Amino acid sequence: MHEGGCLCGLLRYRADGEPDWPHVCSCQNCQRLSGAPVMTWVDFPADGFEWIGPGGEPTWFETFPGICRGFCPKCGSSVASKGDAPGTVGVTITSLDDSAGLVPVHQSFKNNAVPWLPVIETVDAEP
Repeated sequence: MHEGGCLCGLLRYRADGEPDWPHVCSCQNCQRLSGAPVMTWVDFPADGFEWIGPGGEPTWFETFPGICRGFCPKCGSSVASKGDAPGTVGVTITSLDDSAGLVPVHQSFKNNAVPWLPVIETVDAEP
């Protein structure tokens, strides 16, 4: 069981399932959403994911056709993603209450990465 939420606590979520594909993203949308050179993401199975906080679901903003990023309408924290992969919900790794052990294994949009941070090379999954 994994839990997390936004800075102010209005949005809280619970994910029952194994985290999958921890990665960083350097796309221009993630850079602008976060004000940082990368955002960190991890996926969870959608069938074991629920919004449990008093604010319900985040406010969703479409960043690519059919792909939305969710943020808190009160504090502005970016916490979630939907539409990236069928059957999953993505959350920002640092929105988890305990992100120990989640090490990014891939970097999306490497061509848009800032030159002053090393690129994360993709790590092959275990056979």
